Amino acid sequence: MSDISITLPDGAKRSYAVGITGGAIAGDISKSLGKAALAVKIDDRLADLSEPITSDASLQIVTIKDEADALELIRHDCAHIMARAVQEIWPDVKVTIGPVIENGFYYDFDRDEPFSTEDLAAIEKKMGEIINLRDTVRTEVWDRDRAIAFYEESGEPYKVELVGMIPEGEPIRMYWHGEWQDLCRGPHLAHTGQVPADAFKLMSVAGAYWRGDSDNTMLQRIYGVAFRNRQELKDYIHLLEEAQKRDHRKLGREMELFHLQEEAPGMVFWHPNGWTLYREVEDYIRRRITAAGYREIKTPQVVDRKLWEASGHWDNYQENMFIVEVDEDHAREKRINALKPMNCPCHVQIYNQGLKSYRDLPLRLAEFGSCHRYESSGSMHGLMRVRGFVQDDAHIFCTEDQIAAETESFIKLLSSIYKDFGFENYDIKFSTRPKVRAGSDEVWDQAEAALESAVQRVTNDYEIDPGEGAFYGPKLDFKLTDALGREWQCGTFQADFVLPKRLGAEYIGEDGAKHTPVMLHRAITGSLERFIGILIENYAGKFPLWLAPRQVVVASIVSDADPFVMKVVETLQATGLRAEADIRNEKINYKVREHSVGKVPVILAVGMKEVADGTVSMRRLGDKGSEVITLEEVTRRLTLEARAPDLV
Repeated sequence: MSDISITLPDGAKRSYAVGITGGAIAGDISKSLGKAALAVKIDDRLADLSEPITSDASLQIVTIKDEADALELIRHDCAHIMARAVQEIWPDVKVTIGPVIENGFYYDFDRDEPFSTEDLAAIEKKMGEIINLRDTVRTEVWDRDRAIAFYEESGEPYKVELVGMIPEGEPIRMYWHGEWQDLCRGPHLAHTGQVPADAFKLMSVAGAYWRGDSDNTMLQRIYGVAFRNRQELKDYIHLLEEAQKRDHRKLGREMELFHLQEEAPGMVFWHPNGWTLYREVEDYIRRRITAAGYREIKTPQVVDRKLWEASGHWDNYQENMFIVEVDEDHAREKRINALKPMNCPCHVQIYNQGLKSYRDLPLRLAEFGSCHRYESSGSMHGLMRVRGFVQDDAHIFCTEDQIAAETESFIKLLSSIYKDFGFENYDIKFSTRPKVRAGSDEVWDQAEAALESAVQRVTNDYEIDPGEGAFYGPKLDFKLTDALGREWQCGTFQADFVLPKRLGAEYIGEDGAKHTPVMLHRAITGSLERFIGILIENYAGKFPLWLAPRQVVVASIVSDADPFVMKVVETLQATGLRAEADIRNEKINYKVREHSVGKVPVILAVGMKEVADGTVSMRRLGDKGSEVITLEEVTRRLTLEARAPDLV
């Protein structure tokens, strides 16, 4: 038998007999590595330790230290171990699929009785027992007929269907965890004991139709999370608890910011406090973009389908649009319109009014544009995903030579705005052409090269996101990081060589000839609704003073102090502060608790001593103590503190 050459990560080469396994190579390198090995990467492909290697290859031994690969394996095996535990407790339950998902795994089961909280605890306990058995995980490749016969005999109809769905020529892998068997592509750990017994937890049960089709059987989906060690699990549970406290929907109710209701799904009802916050964000952005050379416009919300056909949205985006039919003056045919899902075609219409010269470029047109997109009911989530929203949208009409400078200016503006809102970190994704797109490959080559060259003038710290561009052009997506380390995709910058040409946009160049401008689509917050939801959760409702919808409450300790309370409120309001009085006949501790729940940043308490001295007792949200301070000084301090960052 001839030898094969194995290249290790350090570049060293070793010769082994054809058919040697990755596990054997790990043990040959060192006994400790053999024990620590979870899987291998053969030419960057994750594989079982037991898989034979039959040709020259590069090899990496995967251990618990390799976070991404280790978690993939642990979570995959947890799904199988959970399914095994369920069938050991309830042998009549039918199993379906159990993939790895972000932070964990799930498995779908066909069971007549619903799983209870007590059932989850029993499954967790059984999983621990299976892990402690350290059962060997083994695999075999079977032909289709044998696999189908096996599952028909064992009474697993879903597995029979899954085998039938595997494309011809693809191996049908059968895995055993001890004596329990499942159909799976793999790879898996070497034995059940490699799953950390104290680093997983079953979280919830939900309904899920088989293969996502409502005409099929409703199954029960058990979700779990899994990590490499107990501390990682503990940190994740803490993160979930913290996220629950910060849930913008919960805080929205407590702070009386907004609500949503069934009669207007995906549409936001803004309350006075929420609308104050909304306008503060909008006004700040308006000042920043005006200073950056943008000219604000306003375009219609309902537009005839002819424009959407010309722009390409009717063919590429119609399923996400709200269609409006109008009986126009009793015409024989109804006129078909659509609520705009985006602003770009309308902005081109404004650009097209009047002849443009190269001297007019770049022309930056901005709009707080109301848009509507059909989102499925299951995908909507508070402010984070709605059907009606406002984009801080703008389109820059420029020459190709101006793309680099406009990209650089935009990234600097976006970075500054994010910092003012409290977000220091963000990542950039460069999204390239999708499968469904408008424009020729030549145009896309031009657009991608121009945009990537432009972003490289600012930074090399970006990732390629293949196939995720808009249908009309490549784009940069900006993902900011919040206080809990979560990423949110907000800003976007897109180079479009297609839409201006489709809609007849032109300018007269230096050569006196007509040219098509490049159209740069850009947004910083994405949608104001979603961005405000992110802000609420980032700050846990405890906004900096300039953003807080209710900045100061002046509360009386005794009713005799009411006149001075009103004087304090009037003095603060005269400087532009959002101040209000609380002169209810309630104890001061009750008032402080209530306004603390409402996340009011500053509470000024006033009793008769404060009246006599011309002072207030200032308490900051979250502080246990208070500070006695003169009315003049508190007015000076809070007025300075409440100024928006761009006005400081």
